Amino acid sequence: MKTVIIVGGGAAGMLAGIAAARNGGTVHIFEKNEKLGKKVFITGKGRCNVTNACDTEDLFRNVVTNSKFLYSSFYGFNNFDMMALLEEAGCPLKTERGNRVFPVSDKSSDVIKALSGMLGRLGAEVHLHSEVKELLLEDGRCRGILLKKGGAETKVYGDAVIVACGGLSYPTTGSTGDGYRFAGAAGHTVTELSPAPGPFVVKELVVKELQGLSLKNIEAVVMRGKKVIYREFGEMLFTHYGVSGPVLLSASSYAVKELKKGPLSLVIDLKPALSEEQLDARLLREFEGTLNKQFKNALVHLFPSKLVPVMVERSGISPEKKVNEITREERKQIIQATKSFTVTITGLRDYNEAIITQGGVSVKEVNPSTMESKLVSGLYFAGEVLDLDAVTGGFNLQIAWSTAWTAGSEAARPDPE
Repeated sequence: MKTVIIVGGGAAGMLAGIAAARNGGTVHIFEKNEKLGKKVFITGKGRCNVTNACDTEDLFRNVVTNSKFLYSSFYGFNNFDMMALLEEAGCPLKTERGNRVFPVSDKSSDVIKALSGMLGRLGAEVHLHSEVKELLLEDGRCRGILLKKGGAETKVYGDAVIVACGGLSYPTTGSTGDGYRFAGAAGHTVTELSPAPGPFVVKELVVKELQGLSLKNIEAVVMRGKKVIYREFGEMLFTHYGVSGPVLLSASSYAVKELKKGPLSLVIDLKPALSEEQLDARLLREFEGTLNKQFKNALVHLFPSKLVPVMVERSGISPEKKVNEITREERKQIIQATKSFTVTITGLRDYNEAIITQGGVSVKEVNPSTMESKLVSGLYFAGEVLDLDAVTGGFNLQIAWSTAWTAGSEAARPDPE
């Protein structure tokens, strides 16, 4: 029976513990916080989007970085396996729009409760307020960890160590990049780190006027010059610093590396269901009932009230101009402003608001079938610490679950006789 040490008691750490214990391992999870799953608790606005109920091929399509590396782990433990495990652990689930899976209760605490309960039943030991300072490395092997608890340092030895302590996002939950430090000390390459997916920062002050406005059924296109980096339909939100919402959080994953080269354009089609001709016909219908009104009062049925003054300004038409004086060319200006509402993206918000960390331990140095280090035997990695990331919708948690299941199962596997 192997002793498996797990560094970190988040999503990946808890599931790695379950997998290792189910495979006969003696499991010890060391978590520096006062409870397990501190980041899981705040995901999905406290509801926890545990996974996505899509087919396996769609899992790969929604991974942004290094999807091929996940072949073994996604097929070894997929989204439906995770859903079955949570149901078995006493956390009933439901599937919402976009195949997003949540606890029926809408409480992330029920996910943590289910997983920690399962750990307890399997005999895994959880050590809270226990900060791992470094890995014990000896002759190309990881022998254990150096632990700090209550001012005292202790060496803890085991047959395998799984590093599952997350990235840098939401540092208040304890994500302070320890895993990257451990990996670096073991000789691993850590790729460039960025906060993503996360909200965009926009240069134009117009976003402050629109702060709090949520738009559904828009098309967002992120571009550098004429090159399209990301295009998608969905929902977005204006904030005091820029733009956010599901479609733009997904876009941010693809835009991170491009933003390092300089600002990008975000082109929003506010009426993607209408062609320019259809939009012109719609405008004419709106104008028919307001011929003697000023232009600034003629768009109230076309746009949310907060957006109307901005659209009037962007059309370049005088707000006081009578509707019956608006020319065909001026209608074209309104159509252009509606179909190509453009702002400049200058960057992303920091790790305090990013959902995960893009970048991490180079997957070239990790065995994709086992999650074991190719450089140091007995050392495994799982979850956000690896250079893997996906768009929003439950996919990042599925990466954590699948890599953790692989790491835990393999770390506990008895050596061949």
